[in-house]
Order: sequence, then C-alpha cells, then structure tokens
Amino acid sequence: MKSSPEKWTNTPPRIIDCGLADYRRILARQLELREKRRLGEIPDTVLVVEHESVITLGARRSANKLLAERVELVRRNIDIVEIRRGGGATAHNPGQLVFYPIVQLQQLGLGIGEYIRTLEAIGIELLEELGVHSTQRKALAGLWVGRKKIASVGVRVSKFVTHHGMAINIRNDLSIFETLVPCGLEGVEMTSVLEETGQRPSMAGVKKKLFALLRKHLGQPAT
Repeated sequence: MKSSPEKWTNTPPRIIDCGLADYRRILARQLELREKRRLGEIPDTVLVVEHESVITLGARRSANKLLAERVELVRRNIDIVEIRRGGGATAHNPGQLVFYPIVQLQQLGLGIGEYIRTLEAIGIELLEELGVHSTQRKALAGLWVGRKKIASVGVRVSKFVTHHGMAINIRNDLSIFETLVPCGLEGVEMTSVLEETGQRPSMAGVKKKLFALLRKHLGQPAT
C-alpha cells in the first residue's frame, strides 16, 4: 500500500548523526531521502554532519567565484562539487557543523522564506548557547557577527520537500574560505565560534544542543 505524506503529521523529525563524511555521499543520501519523504515513506528527517574539505558551487553561477586554481585545490585535497541549491560558492571542512533537513513544508505550515528564517533562528539560538551573538541581514541568507559571516544557508525545495540546509562555523580552519568569494559576496570575512570566543567546544556537545533546537523548531506545525 502506498504511503501518504500526511501519515507523518505531528511526528518529531528523525535526526541522523552522519559523523565526518564525504560531501558527495551525503548529497546522494539527501536525494534518496527526499524522494522517500515526498512519497510519504519516511517522516521529516535531518542529517547532521561534518564534511571533509570541499567547495560547493551553487545554482547562481555569477556567485561561484574561486580565488584559487583548481589544481591548487586538488593539491590541498579540497574537492569541488557543483550542486543545485540556492546561492553561490561556499566551503565545508571538519569543525563546521552542517545540517540538512528533509522536511515537508506544507505539513510544517511554512513557506520557503519562513523556512529559511526558521533555519536562521536555529542557528542564532545555537550560537547564543555557545557565547556568540549573531544576527540576520535583510535579503542575505545566513548569520553574521558584526561584519563577519559565521553561518551560510542554501536550500532547494522540490514538490514542497526540502534538501540542502545550513552550515555553521564552530571550530573549523577558516583558511579554506580564502580560496573563494563566500556566497559571491566580495569583501566578506568569515568567522567561527573559536575565532569569536577563543573556546574550542566539543562537537559532540554542540550536536546535542542542535538536536534539541531541531526538535523545537521543526517538530510541529507553525501556529
């Protein structure tokens, strides 16, 4: 019998900790889960991961600006992957916390803009718990600490089901961002929890805080 998406109404999201993982493998898993969510075979699901070093190029080609030759990126073991999420080039590496919600927006009662604001709210609350005050900027997805960017958002929605998501710099090596123009925004400097506080939080502890916030913000329809 074919499942119905409505079957999972009011079901808490399933959260999967993927550890440290290759970007391409997690992208393939997102696409598989997205199709299962669309068919109503699984509940809303969130993948939480740290990635091996990679630069991803978004759908907005004008925002995909590399500052290093590809041969240099290969030498530094930085993969390059072209994907179809919103936004431009960004980077992931160990010590950055990334989460990919595969959720049905209609059941959450969210439009795309509201969904992006929800992801940013999750990031703001997580960073506050880690001692960093961050803010949103109008018309620019992501989170900022003063003039520095600490978190990036890029999503794709197909038939009301999301994939891709949000990356938050916790304790990663920020030099990877010197190889590109982050999200196509000239002159933007990246920062992290480590950079802002001098503290190197446990990634396991940060994940626990994130899990609670994901259940809080994505666990029931908006009212």
